[in-house]
Amino acid sequence: MKAINTMRLCFDSRSSNESFARTAVAAFLCGMDPTVEELGEVKTAVSEAVTNCIVHGYRDMIGKVYITANIYEDNRIVIKIKDKGCGIEDVKKAMEPLFTTAAAEERAGLGFAVMESMMDKVKVSSQLQKGTTVVLEKRIVSKGE
Repeated sequence: MKAINTMRLCFDSRSSNESFARTAVAAFLCGMDPTVEELGEVKTAVSEAVTNCIVHGYRDMIGKVYITANIYEDNRIVIKIKDKGCGIEDVKKAMEPLFTTAAAEERAGLGFAVMESMMDKVKVSSQLQKGTTVVLEKRIVSKGE
């Protein structure tokens, strides 16, 4: 199925840009007339994925975070959030609740669990020293339906 609308972003992996990413994706999503709950869920999932890029993907350096969002005729939004950072050694392990590689920074290790609870589908792919891609998918039910 071909996307009916697409947006792309690229920004520095600075913590101050997490809110920019969340707000930009939310503004794009508003064209689908989401409920307040759906909008909040997408914003939260995007925040978690972008924070993972910043905190884990690039660790103590600044790199680029890439976001592509596509809207489809069947009221789905698919958001791809990508970094070119250190990658994840064991994706399955990383997706377990409470697992974190930044325990010294008092991270809860719940990012992927939060994403999965708020989205219909979450797919993570990663290669060491090449980066990580998180794909978030959600069907939006119009307020009028």
